[in-house]
Amino acid sequence: MSGVHTASAFVFALIFYGVFITTEAQTSTPSPGTIPCALRSNTSCKECLENVTCLWCTPTKQCLDYPVRNILPPSTVCPLNDARWGLCWVNFQILIITMSVVGGVFIIGILVCCFCCCKCERIGNKKEDAKMERQTRARKNRQKAKTTEMQMRHDEIRQKYGIAKENPYARMDDH
Repeated sequence: MSGVHTASAFVFALIFYGVFITTEAQTSTPSPGTIPCALRSNTSCKECLENVTCLWCTPTKQCLDYPVRNILPPSTVCPLNDARWGLCWVNFQILIITMSVVGGVFIIGILVCCFCCCKCERIGNKKEDAKMERQTRARKNRQKAKTTEMQMRHDEIRQKYGIAKENPYARMDDH
């Protein structure tokens, strides 16, 4: 089960890394009307988070530049439970737990679907194998009936012309 958590954490990290690369690209070319995050301290969370590069720390009421070199802000900057980014009502700790659960459910769902598809395919193959076996048996029975019918016809022709054999293993020219 730890593999599922590791995989979901990896997916979560990739998503956030992509977001932060985009954020870092935006910070390298600041627009002329943006106010630096440090000047928004001691205001409100909503004002701080108007700039996507800012991080709000609830207990200290500080608006900080998001540490883009890290995927998650270190606890020295602000504890995960008190850090807000993007929305004031979502903290990182709940976001990580939620993403892990959603990722785990998603991976388990994919594995269940793969298992069911493989199982259905095996059942389908068994049905196809049984059908082929029935067809083969029917073909052999028809062939056997035709062979018997042809043998009877040949025996009738031999009887008609008087070349019937008493011993089926005797040569024809012995008569």
